[in-house]
Amino acid sequence: MLRILGSAKQLCSGLTRRDMLRVGGLGVAGLSLPQVLKVQELCAAENKPAEANFGKAKSVILIHLYGSPSQLEWVDCKPDAPLDIRGDLKTIPSTLKGCDVCELFPNMAKVMDRTTVIRSLTHPYPLHGVAFATTGVPAIDVSMELAPHDPRHWPYFGSVVEYVEEQKRARAGDARAAAGGIPNNILLPFRFSTKRVGEVHRAGPYAAFLGSQYDPLWADWIGTANKGITKTLRDMVYTDNDPYIGVADGSYFVIPAASQLQADITLDRLNTRKSLLGQLNDAIPGLSATNSGQSLSKHQQSALSMLESPKLAEALDLRKEPEETRRLYGSSLFGQSCLAARRLVEAGSKVVSVFWDEFGLAGMGWDTHWNHYQRMKEELAPGFDMGWYGLMSDLDRRGLLDDVLVVCTSEHGRTPKINAAQGGGRDHWSRAYSSLIAGAGIKRGSVVGATDKQAGDVADRPVSPKDLLATMYHLLGIHPHTTINDRGGRPLPLVDGEVIPEVLS
Repeated sequence: MLRILGSAKQLCSGLTRRDMLRVGGLGVAGLSLPQVLKVQELCAAENKPAEANFGKAKSVILIHLYGSPSQLEWVDCKPDAPLDIRGDLKTIPSTLKGCDVCELFPNMAKVMDRTTVIRSLTHPYPLHGVAFATTGVPAIDVSMELAPHDPRHWPYFGSVVEYVEEQKRARAGDARAAAGGIPNNILLPFRFSTKRVGEVHRAGPYAAFLGSQYDPLWADWIGTANKGITKTLRDMVYTDNDPYIGVADGSYFVIPAASQLQADITLDRLNTRKSLLGQLNDAIPGLSATNSGQSLSKHQQSALSMLESPKLAEALDLRKEPEETRRLYGSSLFGQSCLAARRLVEAGSKVVSVFWDEFGLAGMGWDTHWNHYQRMKEELAPGFDMGWYGLMSDLDRRGLLDDVLVVCTSEHGRTPKINAAQGGGRDHWSRAYSSLIAGAGIKRGSVVGATDKQAGDVADRPVSPKDLLATMYHLLGIHPHTTINDRGGRPLPLVDGEVIPEVLS
């Protein structure tokens, strides 16, 4: 059921009920996209102020830590809890008053004053629901988790933003590609869930009923991993180096399809392909009316735009960045992905997603059911500590934190009590966990919500991951209750959540 912000007369984008009546009324399902765009035009024409930083962010860097970090060994430490809950690690003070952090994050501690910590995220699904965390889908189960194209899925946040931006350009009569060849929905460091054991990919960053033409543009990392630890999964052992632990200098990213084409295509050959493409489109006029045809056309246009403009390739080539800046982010795949994300938003992309993914074996990433402390110390904390510090420091010194929203989240948290698995572990826990949010429109240096003495349940200000998504839409200037039609033509809200006013500056 869609909630329309309680009984307030003014919605979170500054749109009043009277505004909505002027463009044809508001149905119980919410505002259609054309209605929202029309109302926003009317508000702008009448110089109506937007509420609480609506549209403050020009772009978003969305960081997803797959597997989910433990709130207790991150930003919701409980040093006074019993040993089997607080664990072996100590806390250190950070620049954010009232927010000590785990001792494994000394660099992150230096930039916490630029961050708002949400300690009270909660939901009822303790499984790897990347789709639940990053889309408007109202529920998730294990079968959906392992089926990216299950018809019950809803579109990924970045896919929705790309779709809305395209509709805005169409309304304005602007058919040009966004940002001169820089796509609005890019995911790093590689196609999600493809670098682990198993042929089944996990769900999450897909466009669902919007159509595959709105899937993220997947980058691919080019580089050499130079560090590793032994990892096990039942009877399987992984001993190769892992780029999330360490990479050699000289890493960069490419868009696979574009990079393959660029190797041998001259301008004449490109023009010939354009001509052939035009002939094909003329010969099969009915194709454009189908979902497949629309997807093909969009991908073709996107590929040609990228081939003709070096802007995207330039942004992805980290070798063009000064060595000092590359080192600021740390020598890990996560850190270098964060650097690429900064370069991409600087170049004009709207949503850049950085996924800390499984690598080598399933059950990796931040999914620490076993060897929790070893993996935190040797595999996970060092890369995140430098990557987050580098991103916050670099965005701030460039003045980009005023325009770029940065969100770091996951599927859930981890159990307060340490289990008896090899090396100790923490299992899935969705009743209370934490996220970090910073940048455009966000308060600097605040903590929202609180958990009990064991970080097991929310004690103050519960926040749904849908509220976090609603806030992200709001800061990008997209009304979170806008409706889009599913495959059956039913209008669905982008997300059934509320903007979190406590995080807004």
